[in-house]
Amino acid sequence: MAGDGGAYRLRCSLLGHEQDVRGITRGFFPEGGFVSVSRDRTARLWTPDGLNRGFTEMHCMRGHSNFVSCVCIIPPSDLYPRGLIATGGNDHNICIFTIDNTAPLYVLKSHKNTVCSLSSGKFGTLLSGSWDTTAKVWLNDRCMMTLQGHTAAIWAVKILPEQGLMLTGSADKTIKLWKAGRCERTFTGHEDCVRGLAILSEMEFLSCSNDASVRRWHISGECLHVYYGHTNYIYSVSAFPHCEDFVTTGEDRSLRIWKQGECIQTIRLPAQSVWCCCVLDNDDIVVGASDGIIRVFTKSLERTASAEEIQAFENELSQTSIDPKTGDLGDINADDLPGREHLKDPGTRDGQTRLIKDNGKVEAYQWSVSEGRWIKIGEVVGSSGGIQQTSGKVLFEGKEYDYVFTVDVNESGPSYKLPYNISDDPWLTAYNFLQKNDLNPMFLDQVAKFIIDNTKGQAPLNTNTEFSDPFTGAGRYVPGSTSLSNTAPAADPFTGMGAYQSAEAENIYFPKKDAVTFDQANPTQILGKLKELNSNAAEEQKLTEDDLIILEKLLSATCNTSAEMPTAQQMQTLWKAINWPEDIVFPALDILRLSVRHPIVNENFCGEEAHVQFIHLLLKFLNPQGKPANQLLALRALCNCFVSQAGQKLLMEQRDEIMTQAVEVKSGNNKNVHIALATLTLNYAVCLHKVNNIEGKAQCLSVISTVMEVVKDLEAVFRLLVALGTLISDDKNAVQLAKSLGVDSQIKKYVSVSEPAKVKECCRFVLNLL
Repeated sequence: MAGDGGAYRLRCSLLGHEQDVRGITRGFFPEGGFVSVSRDRTARLWTPDGLNRGFTEMHCMRGHSNFVSCVCIIPPSDLYPRGLIATGGNDHNICIFTIDNTAPLYVLKSHKNTVCSLSSGKFGTLLSGSWDTTAKVWLNDRCMMTLQGHTAAIWAVKILPEQGLMLTGSADKTIKLWKAGRCERTFTGHEDCVRGLAILSEMEFLSCSNDASVRRWHISGECLHVYYGHTNYIYSVSAFPHCEDFVTTGEDRSLRIWKQGECIQTIRLPAQSVWCCCVLDNDDIVVGASDGIIRVFTKSLERTASAEEIQAFENELSQTSIDPKTGDLGDINADDLPGREHLKDPGTRDGQTRLIKDNGKVEAYQWSVSEGRWIKIGEVVGSSGGIQQTSGKVLFEGKEYDYVFTVDVNESGPSYKLPYNISDDPWLTAYNFLQKNDLNPMFLDQVAKFIIDNTKGQAPLNTNTEFSDPFTGAGRYVPGSTSLSNTAPAADPFTGMGAYQSAEAENIYFPKKDAVTFDQANPTQILGKLKELNSNAAEEQKLTEDDLIILEKLLSATCNTSAEMPTAQQMQTLWKAINWPEDIVFPALDILRLSVRHPIVNENFCGEEAHVQFIHLLLKFLNPQGKPANQLLALRALCNCFVSQAGQKLLMEQRDEIMTQAVEVKSGNNKNVHIALATLTLNYAVCLHKVNNIEGKAQCLSVISTVMEVVKDLEAVFRLLVALGTLISDDKNAVQLAKSLGVDSQIKKYVSVSEPAKVKECCRFVLNLL
C-alpha cells in the first residue's frame, strides 16, 4: 500500500444522493474521479475539486426505473476513448452511459431479476451477476453467453486478468471459476452468502461474506487465509493496487483497512449499512452508505478535511444511536458497565470498542491509535424509545427486501415468510404468497390488508423492522484415423490429397463453406461385426436373419453400391439396432453414421416426427464415462447429419444441448474422439457463419477454447483452427469475444509447428484476424 503509512482521516463528505449509495467505482475519466449509484435510481460522476479537497458532481445519469444496485467502468476503446459507464438495477436492466451524456447510450435486457454486480474485461466485454442465479457475458449490446450453475442469487462477479477466466459469488455460499463460459472449479468455505470479490493478481483473489469473514483464495481452489474483524455482514471488499492490502465495509457501520493480513484501522460511520467501497489511484478510499452520503478518507495531510469538518463528522458519529440487538458490541448489561473514568486507560489496538455508563446512558467509544484517544461512536439505545439506525434491507432466500414478515395464517398452522418491497403491489404480493405456499385464496384480502397496515406511510428509507428479520435484527447470523470427404480435391487440407502446396498469400482454409463428413466405410467388416455381436446378444435383443439382410440392403443403398432407395422398413430396423445395449451397439452406430448422409434417412431421423428421440439417443452415448467407440461414432453421426437440410435444422435447434454434452468427452485421451469433436464444432461454425448467430458463435468459441486446452492431435487442432477462423471471419464482435476468451494466446504455439504445414499456416491466418 503506497503512502506515508499514516492513519486514514476524513477527506470530505459528499451530498447529492437521496437514498442509500449502493455502488462505487473509480473512473478512467476524469482522472482521480469516481462514479456512484444509489437506490434513488441515479448514477453520479464525481470529479476532484482541487480548491477545497473535495469532489464536484459532474453528471447525474438516469435510465433505470428502479433502484440502481451496481456500477463498473468499461475501459476506453477507439470508439469511446473516455470509456463507458455500466450500471445494473432492480429493474433487471443494465444501462450503458457515455461520460458526457446523462441518458443511456443503450440498455441491455436479458436478466430476469435484479442485476447486482458488474465487472468489465478486455476488448469491451462485460460480466453481470443477478438474483436470477445467472451471470451473463456481454459484448457491446449483445449477450454472448449465460453462465449457469449457481443455485441462488449471484451477488458478486469479477473478470480475472487472465483472459477467459471469470469469478461469480453467490447466496448459495460458493464461488465459481469459469473459463470460456464453463465452470472449471467451485470454491467452498464461506458459511453464508458471498457478497463481494476483489482481484489481487492473476492467481489470487479475495471474497467477503455475510459470515463476517474475508477469504484469500488461489485459483487452484486453495483457501490461503481467513480474515476476521467485522462483527456483522461484510458487503464490499476492494484491493489496493499492486499489493495484497485491502479495505472492507459492512453492516457493523465500519470501514476497515487491512495491511499484511491484519486490520490496522477501523473507521466507524454514522450509518448502519456501509454498502460499498473502492480505492482510488492515489490510495484514497471512497465509501457509500445507507444514509445516502459518500465519504472519502485519505492518508494525505494535504487532502485531509479541515479540523472543523472532522469535528462535525465526529459529532455526527457520537450522536448515532446503536441498537444492542445487532450484537456488534457484544452482550450488553448496563448495570455492569463502568463510568467515564474507564476512558482514562488507553486502548490496546486500533478499533477497540469500550462501553461506559454516564448519567444513565450507555455510550460507545472506539480507540484511535493514530490520535491516541477514545472517539465516541454513538449511544446504545434500548428497544423502547430508541431509533434504530438501519438500512432496513432484509436478506431472504439470497435477495433483498424492505420487509420480511412472519405471517400466521391460522393458529394451528405453521408460520410463513412473506418478503415485500415498498415498490411492490400489496395485492399481487399477497396473491403470489398464497400461490407459493399453496394457501387458500380466501386469505387474499387478509394478507393484503396485513401488508398495507404494516407498511402504511412508509417511504423506502423509513423501514419498520418490528415484523422482519433485517440484517441487524433478531435471527441474524452472529459469526464465531480417418479420411474425409473433400470439396476441393485439388488441394484439400482435410485429407492431404491432391497437389496441395503451401499457400502464403491465399487463405484456402476458412471461412469453410460446407460441412465436413466422415465417409470412409468397409460395409463387409461392419456387417461381419454386427452378426458376430448379434449371435451373443440376449434373445429379446437379437436381430432376425431378415433384419440382418434388411440392414445390409440399407448399407448398400446409402453407400452408393445399389440403385435402390432406403425404405421405411430398413430405417425401422436400424432404429431397433441402435437401441442395443451400450457394450454391443457400436456397429449399428456405424451403419447409422453412414446411412444418415442419405437425404431420405436424414429426413426420417432428423425430421419433425422422430428428432427428439434421435438426439437424446445419440447424446446418451456422449457420456464421459461411456465407451470411446460409442462416443466416436455418435459424434461422427452428428457430423454427418449436417449434409442435409433436415439435419442442419435439427442440430442448430438443439445446438446448446448437443454442444454442452459433446464437449464433456474432451477429457478422454482418444485422438479420434477429439478429431470428431473438433469436426462437430467446425460444422457448427460453418452454419453459424451463414446465419451470424452471435450467441451460437459464443458457445462455439467457448468449446474451441476449452478443447484446445486438452487436445494433442494436430489434426484435431487444425479443425479447431478452421472452426475458429470461420467463426470470426467478417464479424468484429466475434473477433472481440475470441480475444476476451484468450484464444489468441492459446493458439500462438501452433505457429511454430513444422508438420503438417497446414496447422502453422492456418494458425497464422487466424492470428492475422485477431
